[in-house]
Amino acid sequence: MARVVVLGAGVVGVTTAYYLGLGGHEVTVVERQPAAGLETSFANAGLLTPGHAVPLAGPGVPWKTLKWLGRVDAPLRFRLFADPEQWRWLLAFLRNCTHARFEAHTRRLAALALYSAELLAQLRERTGIQYDGAAAGLLHIFADEEAYRAALPHARFMSELGVKQLPVTRAECLTLEPALAGSHTPIVGGIHTPGDESGDAMHFSQALAGLAAQGGVTFRHGCTVQRLDRDGTRIATVHTDQGPLQADWVVLSLGSYSTAMARPLGLRLPVHPVKGYSVTIPVEADAPAPRMSLYDEAHKIGISRLGDRLRAGGTAEFAGFDTSVDSRRARALELAVEALVPTGLRREETSRWAGLRPMTPDGMPILGHTPISNLLLNTGHGTLGWTLACASGQLIADLIADRAPAVDADGFSLARF
Repeated sequence: MARVVVLGAGVVGVTTAYYLGLGGHEVTVVERQPAAGLETSFANAGLLTPGHAVPLAGPGVPWKTLKWLGRVDAPLRFRLFADPEQWRWLLAFLRNCTHARFEAHTRRLAALALYSAELLAQLRERTGIQYDGAAAGLLHIFADEEAYRAALPHARFMSELGVKQLPVTRAECLTLEPALAGSHTPIVGGIHTPGDESGDAMHFSQALAGLAAQGGVTFRHGCTVQRLDRDGTRIATVHTDQGPLQADWVVLSLGSYSTAMARPLGLRLPVHPVKGYSVTIPVEADAPAPRMSLYDEAHKIGISRLGDRLRAGGTAEFAGFDTSVDSRRARALELAVEALVPTGLRREETSRWAGLRPMTPDGMPILGHTPISNLLLNTGHGTLGWTLACASGQLIADLIADRAPAVDADGFSLARF
């Protein structure tokens, strides 16, 4: 068995460590935070959604972005810098905004997401892990008839890929989720994805880290990776502020920070930080709050029920590594939730958060081997880290064990760039 160092203990790094541990490897996870899941995984929208496993880059996105210019609550917002890497990323993003590339990338993402959902179900059955999870499906609601009709071909396409999506009328929306009966948001129809789930990614990360540790995985929390030393075609040493580590394999799962760690090694990773916001609102006991996950098309906001809380997440803001919370954008999320669910929320206890999603220009993660023989990548998941985590972790474990993964790893490799 191999010695493996996993860099990062977000939901992606932890699942990687867990599956490597199951394979009998000697695994060490290095994480600068005091516990797992405290950065990008901390307060994401909570959606486990093969139904929304689609890239950000798609037909019409550049035009929509232009229309959103100047809007404080714009779903997609650019803050441009004198940074050549950002401009290279943006040009590559625009090249991916075609129907053909969107369809090809969605096919790959859907296959990975469905595999991840299967692995998560097996993990729950095997371990009984708890993370405020719910398998109640997702209802994508539309306030505009034209937008609803325009979404139906994509729903048929997703169904063909194995992600069942059912068009439903307004009346059927209210039957599926009775809490919407008092909504102030107009609802003309919806698309129901019965196989989608939800859950708290931070709770999952910490619970799974505990299970991995019981199985022999070592977690070095409060430990910062300083650099990776290369000896020819291999990583010779992982330098941390707590001393050096040697390993047979190194897995880079540092999210948006993966790019800076890889650059001194001569690797250019097109992973860019995209800030997303969330608000978490406690629900009053016995309140008629949503039980199933929701997606508000008009505001591009996902909403999940996490035990006695509602979590709403959305927006994509290109703002570098700034994680500060813009109160105007957070308030826009709150207003959208309050319009959908006008009663039963303890609004005065709302908490706000912003985190960095590691986004690639084509919307797919970067998984697998690199030109450095013992360095593997598991990064760049964008908004889909929670949805794709189990499959991504298992894929890395398969590659280290020299097994053929259940999904095509080549489609997600760094070589595509």
